[in-house]
Amino acid sequence: MSSQDSTPAPFPFYAAGATDEPRTLEAPATRERYWLYSLLFALTLLTATVVGTAMQLDFDNNLPFDLERSLDTWGTLLRHPAILLHGLPFSLTLMAILLAHEFGHYTAAMFHRVDSSLPYFLPSPFLGTFGAFIRVRSPIYTKRALFDIGIAGPLAGFVFLAPALSIGLAFSKIIPGIAHQGTLHFGVPLLQWLLERVIFPGTPSANIYLHPVARAAWIGMFMTALNLLPVGQLDGGHVLYAFFPRAHKIVGRTLCILLLPLGKFWAGWTVWGFILLWLGRRHPVVEDPTPLSPGRRKLGLYALIVFAVCICLVPFGDSGL
Repeated sequence: MSSQDSTPAPFPFYAAGATDEPRTLEAPATRERYWLYSLLFALTLLTATVVGTAMQLDFDNNLPFDLERSLDTWGTLLRHPAILLHGLPFSLTLMAILLAHEFGHYTAAMFHRVDSSLPYFLPSPFLGTFGAFIRVRSPIYTKRALFDIGIAGPLAGFVFLAPALSIGLAFSKIIPGIAHQGTLHFGVPLLQWLLERVIFPGTPSANIYLHPVARAAWIGMFMTALNLLPVGQLDGGHVLYAFFPRAHKIVGRTLCILLLPLGKFWAGWTVWGFILLWLGRRHPVVEDPTPLSPGRRKLGLYALIVFAVCICLVPFGDSGL
């Protein structure tokens, strides 16, 4: 994710100017706060490792993941800090996916000589992280740059999360009805469902207990799908604007309204719809009549496929579906 200011984990924002002439990168107005980048990264690595430790211990003991037990791990950590080693497979996988996503944005910004920050990571005691974002600190003047910066993050993250999900599923195990147990039930995106059919043929998803590495990939899929929603200044919003700038506003507004009743399946959709209606429908103007190249149009199709295989109507809930 990238942000002109800041946003909850999965929400990128970019600046854009009103001329079709590309500009050179301007010197940053402020010095880089490397101490802040490092501190947030370290805190996020810590929270992700603690959550991963709880997941691994539950997995080893054939217990469903429980949020309350996960929070209790913080107390155990003070007495037995070595247990953190159990959480590294989850946390390192998750951080690798987030780093790939954010440095996809960052690398594309540098390629187009757009000034941007390094990633800001957001720690969370529940799933380990609320995500990450970068700040774009200079205008974006062309649709090519806007498209490249917007799409580079999700595609780079997907390159890491897809094999992580495959490896994590290979280490997963079958426990009848496990998906319906515990306090937090995870949905099954299309990519996960397809890989489960290959690795566990004939086994219902509800009977597959995901290894923590696969769960880290699941969180990566969830954040990727949210970022690719074609609304406002999300990654998907930038891609849509680069293709159809005139349709961007109506598509974004329509999707926000459609999200509201989806709260019937997961309350987060309604909350997300209101947030986007309030903050996220507008997009900075990019005056550039140059059409996107055929290669970029293909990448746009790939991004649509990534969105389709990562989105889940009920990401969290009590159905286990």
